[in-house]
Amino acid sequence: MRHRVGGRQLGRNTSHRRALFRTLVTSVLDKEKIETTVEKAKEIRPMVEKMITFGKRGDLNSRRIAASFISTRDVVKKLFDTIAPRFKDRNGGYTRIIRTRRRVGDGAEMAVIELLGEAKPEEKKEEKKTTAKKAKVEAKAKAEKPAKKEKEAKPKSKEAKAPKTEKAKEKPKEKTKKKTKEKEPPQ
Repeated sequence: MRHRVGGRQLGRNTSHRRALFRTLVTSVLDKEKIETTVEKAKEIRPMVEKMITFGKRGDLNSRRIAASFISTRDVVKKLFDTIAPRFKDRNGGYTRIIRTRRRVGDGAEMAVIELLGEAKPEEKKEEKKTTAKKAKVEAKAKAEKPAKKEKEAKPKSKEAKAPKTEKAKEKPKEKTKKKTKEKEPPQ
């Protein structure tokens, strides 16, 4: 009997279930929003929130614990550098589960699990400034380059077209000459 044993088995053995949870938690922290079954979402929610709590602590031991559970180093870095600072003023409740649909194949109830909040407005402003600067530089470069290219491109395109038409005219003549030579009987 399974009296007072918590957690869902999800039809998997222990090692498979643990690997599944690790990959799902890594995906949630990486993409910040994934769609999975409601049962899996409910199971990984405490794990995701625990990882964010480790990220908020920010010490070396917390980083090592998080790295032992999360699959990739990039996600650990993202957790400690960008995700955890977003939730510094929040005491828990970092995720949201929204039921979406029934899966076509087996009728399983699907849900989206996502992190709350967005990137800091300061980070967005910096990104907008850098993209705006890049766009201005690219626009200036495009404005200068096409003027030069148009002057150079027009004569080249006329020259390029002329030989093609001459070659096209020459080829049929050569073919007709060959045919006429072949038609003459040898003596």
